[in-house]
Order: sequence, then structure tokens, then C-alpha cells
Amino acid sequence: MVSTSRSNPNYWMKLVKSNIFIEFIDVTLRGCSQVMFQNNPLTGLLFFAAIFIGAYGEGHPAVAYGGVLGTVVATLTGLTVRDRKSWRVGLYGYNGCLVGVALPTFLEMSPLVWGCIVLGSIISVVSTLCIADILKTWKVAALTAPFVFTTWTILLASYAFSSLHNGGLPHPSFPHQFIVETNGTESGHYVFDSLFNGISQIFLFSSLVGGILFVIGLAIESLWAAIFAVCGSFLAILTATFLAAYYHSIHLGLYSFSAVLTAIALGSTFNSPSWRVMAYTLIGVIFTVIMQGALDTLLSPLGIPTLTMPFVLASWLFLVPNKGIMPAHRQ
Repeated sequence: MVSTSRSNPNYWMKLVKSNIFIEFIDVTLRGCSQVMFQNNPLTGLLFFAAIFIGAYGEGHPAVAYGGVLGTVVATLTGLTVRDRKSWRVGLYGYNGCLVGVALPTFLEMSPLVWGCIVLGSIISVVSTLCIADILKTWKVAALTAPFVFTTWTILLASYAFSSLHNGGLPHPSFPHQFIVETNGTESGHYVFDSLFNGISQIFLFSSLVGGILFVIGLAIESLWAAIFAVCGSFLAILTATFLAAYYHSIHLGLYSFSAVLTAIALGSTFNSPSWRVMAYTLIGVIFTVIMQGALDTLLSPLGIPTLTMPFVLASWLFLVPNKGIMPAHRQ
């Protein structure tokens, strides 16, 4: 998502330029880091470490290996595209990474699902090119829309094919009014865990340690990105709590992960940080939480998750007029 890198150790870049295999590893790591708009192989390495910690912590290691497979396949597929500049900074890998962690999360693992990860990662690259071409008129990025489109298609198809067992999908239900439960005052420990769960949920798991590693990875490449990620998660918790959302969903980070991506995108990736940008980002984050609730309701009869679509729609909404509202801050 970001095409510039602020820090590249000379010794590593010499290795990258001298060996094709090391260059591919470098691009694969950058692909993982681009999930949160970063272009740094060390950030990608920490992200992969966080994914493995979170996946094994929840007893679902296939999620971690799926993430690696998806990133590798998407990066390989990106070699077929003539735009080598975008390939080298990982822009064709991040959607494949998300496809790789999503399918094992919602489908029971089998050789067929591994095949779907490979196919889905390839399609994510094709989708990236397609969506980016459509959006170039408005000068906004495809973001994670290719991941959402590809994953939704496979998950919906699983209802039609008995070989794809979708035991991890939410149970389809008609929309209904949520009745708040009295839970008492939440402790500071609850909020602390929720804060980092909201960041780790970008990769579809809740993990305190994983969330902390993600923040460290962000800070290595961009301190502002790390700040906006933490603040975005905290603001999402406050917003969802104020609106009386289901407290367990708040704690797991299910109202925060899209808001975190929106905060990074609006606050530090596509705008230069300033007080005006912070106010714009604050509104965007609050709206993302509301969008999360709306899409949860809209998709509940279909029995598929929203994934990062609240972030995609909210960010597009705020980025298209961004060049007119804050042209001095636009990156």
C-alpha cells in the first residue's frame, strides 16, 4: 500500500541485490508488512512472528502457515506483472497474506482448502490490478478490497460445495435489535488486552503478545503509524462501548481492527500528520466502528464475516474528497 521505504540497512540491500532468492524473501516480508501500510522487511518478519504466536496461541497453526503460503504465492504471481516497482515493495503480496490467514480461520482444513489458498492468492493479485485500474480515476488505492472480494467469494461458495466444510463461519441469522447486558465496570486490564487484541484482529486472531509485536513492527518503520494504530484501537473501544455493543466482541477486538487500519491510512499513510489530519482521522475511525456494526448486520443473513470491508469503505469515503479537503496534507 505504501511505495516508499524510510529505512533499509545497506548490508541487507547489498544481499538483496546480489541474490535472487534473498530478493524474493525481502519482497515476501515487505508484502506481509504492507497489510498495515509498511514497506520494511524487518517489520514483515515481526508481523509473521506475531501471526505464528497468535495462531499457535489459539491452537490453529494452519492460520500461520496459510499466511506464509498466501504471501509467497501472491508474490510469485506478482512477478508476472510488468510493474516491478510495486512488486518490489510488496504491493502484490499483502492481500494474499490475508487470504491465507482467513480461509483456515473459517474453513476446516483439508488439501482442498490449501488449494483454495493458492488459488485465492493468485486471484487476489488479479483483483488488485482490476480494482486499482477502476479506482485510478479517483486516485485512491485498492487497499484490502481484493482480499475481501476473494475471501467472500470462496466462503460463500463453501455453502454450495460439500467438500468445503465451513464450520468456522458465523451462523446465518436475520437482523435483530441487540439488547445490552449489564456487565459492570471493566477493569484496566480488560482495556489493555482489548487494545492489542484490536490490532491483532487484523490477522483474524486475538493476541496480546501478537498485538504488541505488531505495534513494535509498525514503530520500526513509522512511529506515527504505531501511534495511530494504538490510538485508533483505543478510540474504537470507546466508541463501541459508548454505543453499547456486545462487550465480548469489543474485548476480542472485533470492533477495532478495521478502525486501526483506517487510523493508519488516514493519519499517517495518505496524509502527513497534523492537528487537522488528526481531527479528520478521528471522525473516520468513529465512522468505521459504525460501519462495522452496519456490515455485521447486513451480512448476518449470509453467514459470512465482514473482514476488513468496513475499513475499505470508510477509507474510500474519506480519501476520495481528501485531496479537496486537505490538499496540503495529502501524500
